[in-house]
Amino acid sequence: MKIFLTLKHWQLFGISFGLPIIFQIVALVSIFASKTPANFFFISYLFPLLTLVFMGTYFGWFYAVGSNLHQKLPSSVKMNLTLFKTFLVFPVVYIGLICFFIFNMSQSVEPNSMILFMIFPLHLFSMFCVFYCIYFVAKVIKTVESQEKVSFGDCLGDFFLIWFFFVGIWVIQPRINVLSQNDNL
Repeated sequence: MKIFLTLKHWQLFGISFGLPIIFQIVALVSIFASKTPANFFFISYLFPLLTLVFMGTYFGWFYAVGSNLHQKLPSSVKMNLTLFKTFLVFPVVYIGLICFFIFNMSQSVEPNSMILFMIFPLHLFSMFCVFYCIYFVAKVIKTVESQEKVSFGDCLGDFFLIWFFFVGIWVIQPRINVLSQNDNL
């Protein structure tokens, strides 16, 4: 996972957003060029694949940055790495299950009403977990850079840059590259 620390911002952007956009263009061209009225191959197989590529990159980046930079925290700063890893696993499992659920829905499997009922609270908790992970990564970056305890206000800008990853990666990743080169993480 340390590869995420050494990727350039344009490489990470290309993996996170370039590949899914290319796949979507190919899917749309295939659907519109098809003589059949409905080409569900790309809808049923490509959507989960695109989601898993983006999710793997996004959450893999979270894990790499959070766990590797956590080792560089000053001894006076304590951050709960176990809680971060736990909150990182939940959305990964949840999104994987949602992809499986969407795939099954596209195969004309009748949805279970209990699954539909559980999606709302699980989705809210998954969103909370993602926001906590964004907060953790933003705080660990700012703390390692300043080598002192920081408040949420100090890392608020990084929080929003990570939240809006497609823009923020251009600012955050070069800083990650510098931090990862120091002391060879």
